[in-house]
Amino acid sequence: MSVAMPGALDPHDEAAAQRFIAANTRPLSPPLVPEIRLHLAEESLPIWQKTEEELGEMNVPPPYWAFAWAGGQALARYLLDNPALVAAKSVVDLGTGSGLTAIAAKRAGAAAVLAADIDALAVAAVRINAALNGIAVETTTEDLLAEPPRAADVVLVGDLFYERELAARVTAYIERAAANGALVLIGDPQRSYFPRDRFRRTAEYQVPVTRELEDAEIKRTSVWQL
Repeated sequence: MSVAMPGALDPHDEAAAQRFIAANTRPLSPPLVPEIRLHLAEESLPIWQKTEEELGEMNVPPPYWAFAWAGGQALARYLLDNPALVAAKSVVDLGTGSGLTAIAAKRAGAAAVLAADIDALAVAAVRINAALNGIAVETTTEDLLAEPPRAADVVLVGDLFYERELAARVTAYIERAAANGALVLIGDPQRSYFPRDRFRRTAEYQVPVTRELEDAEIKRTSVWQL
C-alpha cells in the first residue's frame, strides 16, 4: 500500500509532469527505430527512485514509459516498414508507455491514433514524444481493458504479456477487437505469459536492448498477428 506525502508531484498536472520527464530523461533514438526520438532514461534505478520520491509514494509501478522495450521497438519497425497496414486507418495502441508504437503508426500514415495508458506520467511522456517527432496523437488514461473494445481498424500491443492478470485481460480485449473486425498486431519477445499458440508470427527482429532491463544485449523479438 502506498502513502502519498504532501507536496508530491501530481502526474495529472501536465506542466509538472512534463518538467519531471524532461529533467530525468534525454532525447534518444531506439536502436531499431532511429527515425524516432523519445525522451528516455539511460539507467533504470535512478529514474525509478526519482519517480517514487517525486510522487511521494513507495512501491509505485516502474516507469515503463522511460524505456523503449523490445516488443515496442519491433512493432514500431514493422509499422514503418509496412505503412499500408495503418495508412488512413484508425489505430488504438494499448499500454502505450513511451508512445513509440503510436508515434510509428502516425508516422506511417494512420488517420487517427489513440495512445492509451493508465499511467498519467506515460501519457504526459507520449505528448512530449509526439511533439518531439512533429506529430500529434490522441491520449487517454482510461483503462480500455475494462471496457468493450473501442472502434478501430488496427489495435497495437507492444510488450504487455509480462504479468499473468494483465496478459489475460489483454488477450480477452484483443480477441473481442478482432471479432469486431480489427487487425491486431503484437510486438513481443515471448514474455512469461505470452500465449504463443493464439498468434501467428509475421516478422522477427534482433533488438538491441540493455542488460539493465533484459537478460541479454540482443533480444529476439517477433511481431505477431491474432
